Amino acid sequence: MEKYNDILNKIGEMKVTELAELVKAMEEKFGVSAAMPVMAAGAGAAGGAEAEEKTSWNVLLKDGGGQKIQVIKVLREALGLGLKEAKDIVDAAPKVAKEGLKKEDAEDLKKKLEAAGATAELQ
Repeated sequence: MEKYNDILNKIGEMKVTELAELVKAMEEKFGVSAAMPVMAAGAGAAGGAEAEEKTSWNVLLKDGGGQKIQVIKVLREALGLGLKEAKDIVDAAPKVAKEGLKKEDAEDLKKKLEAAGATAELQ
């Protein structure tokens, strides 16, 4: 964690308003949200007798394939990312492209990525 000391020290010196601006800038730049996800607790899973059905899926980009430009285009369109953000995901493969999707949406994104030449899987 030493490699982050400079960044953490600079953040520690910032005012609350500056921190809020930094968070907003990071959310916009990287297309993420700093809001904590709210998970609904499954009622009726007493003692683990009932298996909980998975309701949230991640799409893992395993490989960008030979036509990375096409995969980048799919990521930009499907996820609303900028060129750099989409390229970074493809270059960093294997990497989760999108988290917390409904099964249908995750399968749709997986199909689009595979049609563009990528290798993807659902988690």
